[in-house]
Amino acid sequence: MNTYTDIVGDKLNALLEKTYDAEQGFAKAAENVTETPLKNYFKRKSQERLTFGHELKQELAAYGQHIDKGGSFTGQAHRTWMDIKSAFTTNNEEAMLEEAIRGEKASVEEYQDVLSETDLPLSTKTILESQKHTIENGLSKIKSIEDLRS
Repeated sequence: MNTYTDIVGDKLNALLEKTYDAEQGFAKAAENVTETPLKNYFKRKSQERLTFGHELKQELAAYGQHIDKGGSFTGQAHRTWMDIKSAFTTNNEEAMLEEAIRGEKASVEEYQDVLSETDLPLSTKTILESQKHTIENGLSKIKSIEDLRS
């Protein structure tokens, strides 16, 4: 039977795995675009996810939980799809940004699922709410390449 901390640990490890995926995905996107503002945006988002990952790992460690070390197969498939899109799309910067926005919206939903379905310790809830808020703020500020140029 799982204990309370095992359930919390499993939920946090699932988010951590997706955070690794997002970090690597944003880094891959930065490699695949030439436009400087967009490249910088993807680099900032990758760094943001690196920070998120460290916060989640610290929280897992604080509860004595096992920490997953790698990304998911789905994340690797997503990065491969971004490479393919980059190679065959004439407006690849816009396509990459659209894919990133789609991924960010999915991240917000994943955070909300964990926050609403799990009885979390206050420290964990605070971290997750802060990370979710950061993602939501980023989404509200950028919806297109044009937003990066202004």
